[in-house]
Amino acid sequence: MSAYIVAASRTAAGRAKGALRDTHPVTLGSHVVDTLVRSLPSMDPSDVDDVIMGCVSQVGANAGNLGRNVVLGSSTLPISVPGTSVDRQCGSSQQSIHFAAQAVMSGTQDIVIAGGVESMTRVPMFSNFPKGSDGPNNDFISDKFDVKGPFFSQFVGAEMMGAKYGIGRDAMDAFAVRSHQRAAAATAAGHFEREIAGIAGLDRDGNEIFFDKDEGIRADSSVEKLATLQTLVEMGACAAQPGAPEFGAITAGNASQMSDGAAAVMIVNDAGLAKLGSSVTPLARIHSLALAANDPVLMLSAPIPATEKVLARAGLGINDIDLYELNEAFAVVPMAWAQEVGADEDKLNVNGGACALGHPLGATGAKLMTTLVHELVRTEKRYGLLSICEGGGTANATIVERC
Repeated sequence: MSAYIVAASRTAAGRAKGALRDTHPVTLGSHVVDTLVRSLPSMDPSDVDDVIMGCVSQVGANAGNLGRNVVLGSSTLPISVPGTSVDRQCGSSQQSIHFAAQAVMSGTQDIVIAGGVESMTRVPMFSNFPKGSDGPNNDFISDKFDVKGPFFSQFVGAEMMGAKYGIGRDAMDAFAVRSHQRAAAATAAGHFEREIAGIAGLDRDGNEIFFDKDEGIRADSSVEKLATLQTLVEMGACAAQPGAPEFGAITAGNASQMSDGAAAVMIVNDAGLAKLGSSVTPLARIHSLALAANDPVLMLSAPIPATEKVLARAGLGINDIDLYELNEAFAVVPMAWAQEVGADEDKLNVNGGACALGHPLGATGAKLMTTLVHELVRTEKRYGLLSICEGGGTANATIVERC
């Protein structure tokens, strides 16, 4: 049984402490869900079988089953619609998509909304690792992997990845600049207009604005400007971690931006399509799904085996794919991925990536899927591939086919 994406929407990404600083994460999630439902006026909202929302820092405003709270905060869904929450680290909402696809493919459900939310302003990264409490690594894990801290460091992993694949700071900075240039060009051309659901936000002075443009894009970014930034080693972000390099390459300029935002897609099978009515045409079909895991210390390279697995499952080669979305958690990640799998960088993050457009953690998988599907439709291309590196050394990979 097939799984189709019939609608996909996201908020613009707000910088941490930026335009969405006062917006509750439930409000963000409910907004994109309501946008999906309203885009399909022929549907009965009570036909939604489940809402699955990814979120990484599930404490504070994100706690108490965010997925269900998004339903309760919705102005379109009745309270009879269930909701649940998923944490697969940065791939949380991509995993939401996988769970939704598996549900409709199995026929146990017909219409599922899958998405994610993260407010990195209201619930900063590592809020769920309170000081003085035990970290996620027990003594056995720490001894097994020779890690002395309470958790694996993504910053050390990024530095290790650059060293392993021979990618230096200059190349990372150039990639990040290209990300900003592509994002600025896509914004100017209106490519994001069909996917962004504008929402009330605040300007710097606290005045209400209509927020519908990604806030982190720096059109004037340059390699020369990025070269002036301190590395995360110099800033102390990973200098004390075992395995950290003496001289680093990773900076805030060639890493993803902390962001606030939400995204969601509606996934249905043929029975779900029939419920929606003949006026609804799918945007894309979910072709193949895969998961992979490898070294949790290096951490960020799992999209490589995940891609190899999903391509093999689909019976496709890397050159059969028309567009790639690889999350720019750090610029080195998609660079190493492209080098290892033989991908054409001209097809990679063609409208920019997280270095410019932000990485609202649990929302990013659905955010990138929304961009990928709409870009396939706009350009009339056939296949798209999405993969995201995740904490603990795992990765999801998804291939979609434009309908």
